[in-house]
Amino acid sequence: MSIIPASHSDLFDLPAVWHVATIGPSGEPHVSPVWANFDGTHIRFPHLEGRQKWQNLQADDRIALSATDPDSSERYLEVRGRVVAFEHEGALELLDAQSQKYRGNDFPRGDAQPLDKRISVVVEPLHCTTMG
Repeated sequence: MSIIPASHSDLFDLPAVWHVATIGPSGEPHVSPVWANFDGTHIRFPHLEGRQKWQNLQADDRIALSATDPDSSERYLEVRGRVVAFEHEGALELLDAQSQKYRGNDFPRGDAQPLDKRISVVVEPLHCTTMG
């Protein structure tokens, strides 16, 4: 059984922007927006090795994500979990699929350089909070 309730799992099908919170090197919070999907077990979002979020997650795998329904600002899902993998295989395909969902077109790969540093961050959900 998924930790993410069926009542809110549809947020991953919508172009809802997910805000990812990680813990920085001095214990400070770091929050940034991402595109994300959910396969019924794990949340995945595209990222680039070397960025601050990646560095934070290398040191501490705890993570939180939240999104508000684009059609109802009083409906949201917050997920807390841990990163269980950084996947190179399939990372560009995830990026393309997310671009199609969020932009309605293929991702201009020139904006995603360097392509060999593209990864999918894989999150195991451990706790959820919902509203609406």
